Amino acid sequence: MSGLQILALICCISGTGAVIGAVVSNEWRVTSRASSVITATWVFQGLWMNCAGNALGSYHCRPHFTMFRVEGFLQACRALMIAAICLGSFGSIFAFAGMKCTRIGGTDQMKAKVACLAGVLFIFSGACSLTGCSLYAHKTTSEFFDPTLVSAKYELGTALFVGWAGALLCMAGGFMFCCTFSTENIFSRPSYPYNAAASSNMSSRTKTKVATKLVIPQGSSQGYNKNSYV
Repeated sequence: MSGLQILALICCISGTGAVIGAVVSNEWRVTSRASSVITATWVFQGLWMNCAGNALGSYHCRPHFTMFRVEGFLQACRALMIAAICLGSFGSIFAFAGMKCTRIGGTDQMKAKVACLAGVLFIFSGACSLTGCSLYAHKTTSEFFDPTLVSAKYELGTALFVGWAGALLCMAGGFMFCCTFSTENIFSRPSYPYNAAASSNMSSRTKTKVATKLVIPQGSSQGYNKNSYV
């Protein structure tokens, strides 16, 4: 079970790192080379700034100075990706506390519950990242195939695929943590406290009853011999 938890932790941490890399990247969408007149120059956009580059290797980036002029879908993607990072960070802390190979977290039952909580956080983190990247990709795709749009058309950037991969890793690791919790509950046996004093008292009472069970009757009576028992 510890090996499955270690594998789940590796997947979750890798997924959270991929989500962070996608958020800080500026290649969420790139201008299409098919519709561009000058193919040696291109523009790529991210959640926080727009950049322009050319074939000579020079880049120039301009951040979004105000959030009130940013489109609504972009603000929603920002919120979802930041929520994914926060949930993944808290999930990593709970995962370290809930793993069997660590010395923190309390008893085995408590550690199993903490590991399950970490799994739920990672699942929600992956869902937020998956939703944010999918929303951005849907907006980019709809604009690309819109015939009435005369402005520059964009294609899907590398950061979207990195975000999708991170989301899948987080969700897979979260499901692994939840599976370890269910398996722990199935194979765990309830432990009962052993009371030595009660055991000794019971044994002494049992001995007394056994000793007093055999009684030899006094004298002779009707039909009873000396080997009869009461």
